[in-house]
Amino acid sequence: MARLLRPVGLDFTRTAPVRLVFAREITAAPQAVFSALADDVPGWSEWFSAVSHARPLEEGARREVRLVGGTRFRETVVAAEPNEVYAYRVDETNVPGMRALLEEWRLVPAGTGTRVQWTFAADGPAVFRSVLKAARGGLGRSFRGAVTALDARLATR
Repeated sequence: MARLLRPVGLDFTRTAPVRLVFAREITAAPQAVFSALADDVPGWSEWFSAVSHARPLEEGARREVRLVGGTRFRETVVAAEPNEVYAYRVDETNVPGMRALLEEWRLVPAGTGTRVQWTFAADGPAVFRSVLKAARGGLGRSFRGAVTALDARLATR
């Protein structure tokens, strides 16, 4: 994974050259969603089909994630506010062209459920940014499928 990325903070969700934002309401309560995101990192592969493996490192302060197809990330958790926000930045990856990446999961109560908003904030050269913008539809479908599967998973617990 020899590619080190620029460290960014939570404000990168507002300043990144590429910001892709997706949202969906689900029936699960914010507490259950936050726990699935922050406390059950290995469980991500059960509900997010793009994730083949995930594990916490350093008592949850960092993560290691592998995607289907071989993409790998080492991440640092930059925000973990119970029932509100869970965010992490990528520190190291095997993705060419990426300079910075931060993902934020924001949770807002919606009736008895939760409005889940995922912000994918990235930087890289012009070609990388163009490819990422073109992938918006696929990332949106992946997000919708993931939160739908997460909701179903949480309903059985």
